[in-house]
Amino acid sequence: MTTKIAIFGVGLIGGSLALCFKGKPGITVVGHAHRPASVDKYISRGVVDQATLSIEEAALDADFIFLCVPVGKLDEYLTKLSTLPLKKGCIITDVGSTKASIAATAAKLSLGEAYFIGGHPMAGSERSGVEAATPLLFENAYYVLTPPPGLPEEAYHSLVQLLAYTRAQIVKVDPALHDRIVGAISHLPHIIAVALVNQVCDYNQDNALYRRLAAGGFRDITRIASSDPIIWRDILLNNRDVMLQMLTDWNEEISTFVRMLQEEDGEGIMQAFAKANDFRSELPERRKGMIASTFDLYIDVPDHPGIIGKITTVLGENRINLSNIQIIESREDVPGIMRLSFRQETDLERAKELLDNMDYSISL
Repeated sequence: MTTKIAIFGVGLIGGSLALCFKGKPGITVVGHAHRPASVDKYISRGVVDQATLSIEEAALDADFIFLCVPVGKLDEYLTKLSTLPLKKGCIITDVGSTKASIAATAAKLSLGEAYFIGGHPMAGSERSGVEAATPLLFENAYYVLTPPPGLPEEAYHSLVQLLAYTRAQIVKVDPALHDRIVGAISHLPHIIAVALVNQVCDYNQDNALYRRLAAGGFRDITRIASSDPIIWRDILLNNRDVMLQMLTDWNEEISTFVRMLQEEDGEGIMQAFAKANDFRSELPERRKGMIASTFDLYIDVPDHPGIIGKITTVLGENRINLSNIQIIESREDVPGIMRLSFRQETDLERAKELLDNMDYSISL
């Protein structure tokens, strides 16, 4: 018996899920697209077995339906599906980074003999689109599921069993609790990064030296400020109540620092940094999270022709994938600093070992 999986939104997340399932015994993956060119792209890239422009055709006889569309579109798609003759026992799930809203919508809709289980794979990439899809995206990541009250146990376990192909760790969480946690560890940091970059941008209007010197660590800690504006508009508005409370809490944290500086409270400042240091040291280092990790190494390289080509050729010959190369400084009197970026930690470790053996000076 064939299991049909329909995926709406075959981008980074949807495409990566499709690649996890495609080719597995007894599974057929169907992708839904809005444009004929996307249908051709999904098929030519081997991401899905079939692709269609029809919502009805994609959903027909599907055993599992994954809604991988933007958060702002989830209610629309789920409502549309509720009007279709879905297969008995069909499981609908989503991958949105907010869960309370879609859970409330599902509770109001009549899905017949189908079931909705909220989902959120807590992994991502700085790249987007089906071109960036990879079956390794979810490996060693948490995959949150938010089953509704009264859901048959066999329906939940059926989805868990399917998601085993992602090699993610499944965690069952209440939708509202999920939104609070994700608001703190992802949504709030994005707001802070945007606010910080915009503050420096405003300072830069009066003195362009701000932009010139805002390199290195500043660029690294604020990289999430480059996230897609439309996606983040929908996420933050969808999680509005949670974020308003967290921003209130954030203002209190900042007010504490204002007070400590006004009162020259050195001991308080030290305690604040020590508390943060202790908690951060307890955070897992090798598990994927909502904010994609970056894996960079820095090489001191002499300023002479061919050095970049030599390094990249060696990496290529050893099948080590680079995501980016940057020359940070190269002057006649100063060795150049080359930053190599990798998407996988294993690639970084292999590159470091290889370049160490070539006697390059490397730092992480």
